[in-house]
Amino acid sequence: MAKRGDMAMNRGSDKKAPRSETDFNVDAFRPDDAEGIVKLFQATYGEHYPIRLFYEPEELITANRDGRCFTAVARNDAGRVIGASHNYRSAPYAGLYETGASIVLKEYRNAKTFTRLLSCLFNEITPRHRDIEELWAETVCSHIFSQKLALTFPSIDTAIEVALMPAETYDRENSAIGRVATVDFFRCCVSKPHSLFLPPAYATVLQGIYGRLDDKREITVSDETFPAGKTTAAESTVFHFARVARINAPETGGDFADLISVLEDRLRKEQTLVFQVFLNLTEPWVGEAVDILRSQGYFFGGVMPRWFDGDGLLMQKLECPPNFENIILFLDSSKELLAFVQRDWERTAG
Repeated sequence: MAKRGDMAMNRGSDKKAPRSETDFNVDAFRPDDAEGIVKLFQATYGEHYPIRLFYEPEELITANRDGRCFTAVARNDAGRVIGASHNYRSAPYAGLYETGASIVLKEYRNAKTFTRLLSCLFNEITPRHRDIEELWAETVCSHIFSQKLALTFPSIDTAIEVALMPAETYDRENSAIGRVATVDFFRCCVSKPHSLFLPPAYATVLQGIYGRLDDKREITVSDETFPAGKTTAAESTVFHFARVARINAPETGGDFADLISVLEDRLRKEQTLVFQVFLNLTEPWVGEAVDILRSQGYFFGGVMPRWFDGDGLLMQKLECPPNFENIILFLDSSKELLAFVQRDWERTAG
């Protein structure tokens, strides 16, 4: 999400007649597209979309120039921007890009515009940029459209972020009831085999996810404790409109429990409702960090491949209703993952 990344691909309902696929063309971003992209976000989200990059035309131009963002743009015959989608950096590791902030005018949504934008991103833009080593996307669970698109351009569902976005984000589209979850899909572009340690509490479910992954890992169960004198390295980011806080902890040590408590107290003062902690699965003692989080009310989210270059593990904590009953999923693997996530949340609620 936000300075991290996107709030997934938005579709909404559309009862207008479909446009012809020949009414527009799709190719890579040009500087004179920036103003049109900003207008798209303003028309769809007002000023509430959590990534400010898409409201700042000069910054969007700079980001496409320096490689922080790669944008595919759809333009109608008159040259008006009618859709856009982006690969952009949102994770601690610069080689992992998020695919998202995808947006299309309503009258063009039945003309395969999303599909053509993603085809441009994945098949034309991505191969030209070796800096893109892994792609990921947060696909919203208020409908299955973006989840189905993730299969059109093969990727693997590895995590579910529960109650990630407030329904107000989608007010103009009238497309959500309650806070919206996302299924996170990942796609390997440049192979990076590496060694991982699975927390014993989640070893079985993680082995299932890794059995479907499109890259190789050497896996061992975590059985070490924090090294003597080892301290935690962590940083937090708050997405104020969404009331979500993300804590990245690439290194954990003996002060981890106290540090998480201190961060939570601070983040609550910023009205945070959803807490996310990302742990580094390359640490042999990651199991101890997981046990601490479980004791503090956190539950399983899933695997985030290449999050720190090595893979990350998402743990999450809610101080709002989880809204499980309104999560709509397309894949059986996603449904199985959600069932585990919900059981683990019930453990914390109990």
